[in-house]
Formats: sequence, C-alpha cells, structure tokens
Amino acid sequence: MAHVSVPSVRIVQLSPDVLQALADGDLATADALAPVPLTAWLASEDRVATWRMRARQAVESPEDLPWVTGVVRDEQAGLTVGAGGFHAAPDERGMVEAGYGVDPAYRRRGYARAVLELLIDRARTEPAVTVLRLTISPENEPSLALARQYPFVEVGEQWDEEDGLETIYELEV
Repeated sequence: MAHVSVPSVRIVQLSPDVLQALADGDLATADALAPVPLTAWLASEDRVATWRMRARQAVESPEDLPWVTGVVRDEQAGLTVGAGGFHAAPDERGMVEAGYGVDPAYRRRGYARAVLELLIDRARTEPAVTVLRLTISPENEPSLALARQYPFVEVGEQWDEEDGLETIYELEV
C-alpha cells in the first residue's frame, strides 16, 4: 500500500472578539484581529452558524474557549485551510465531540485527515478525555469514508436542528 502524505496542520484558537466578528460575517474585522490570515470561506454563510455558537459559548462558558473551533493552518504552505476543534470542553463522562471543515479551495489535499488526526491526538493526550465523538450526516460520504479508516464505533443517531439526521460515532481514547 502506498504511503499517504498527510499535511502538517495546527489549530489556531481565536479570541472572543474574532469569534464575534466571524459570527457577524465581518471578515475584515475578524482578519484584522486574528493571529493568522483568514479566508472568505470562514465568514461565509456556510460557517456563520458555527461562529455564532462559538461566540456565544465564549461568553457563557469561557472554560470551553481552549477547546472550541479555531482555524486550521498549514504553516509550511502558509495557508489557512479550514476550521476545526471540539464542540466544548470534556463533559462529565469525558466525551468531546470533534468538528472540522475544509475550505472548498483546499479540499482533496489531505487536510480533513490531518485535522482529524490532530484532534484524535489531542483527545488521547488530554487526561480529562475518555471518548471522542463524531456526528456525520448519512449523506456526507467523504466524511463517512474518512471516519471508517479509524476505529470509531457507530453508537446511534441524532437529529441536529441545523444539519438534520446524523450518525453518532465514538472512539474510546
């Protein structure tokens, strides 16, 4: 089997001010305040709902800030390629739910895999985490195909107000 090259990425956490600017769809302000350059996709209608949740969360649950969605950077290429992180700090059972998305301009280059592996590694090294969860629409074949390459176990389904039906997968870490 050929070795698959996975880009090296990091997740850059964002301040509450940057989260709010992205929630408002204000790319200029977000970009001016952010520690790394942002892309138009990050402030697009596809992403605004996530930023609204995270901006509200930064105020209501500041302990979640080091965990929640940030921007994904490929420093070697000098690119901001997407967004990723967890939905919140670990819950009472030690579960964190991962979420990530890759800017359409950078898809099919291994970034989703790189982000997922980064999130798995963080979950495995955080003492408070025992379970990593993914929720994926049954129609999202690229995400399902990626998740199948890891030892996630299907544990059920849920209805998400924004995304509709999702299959729940968990990985004991």
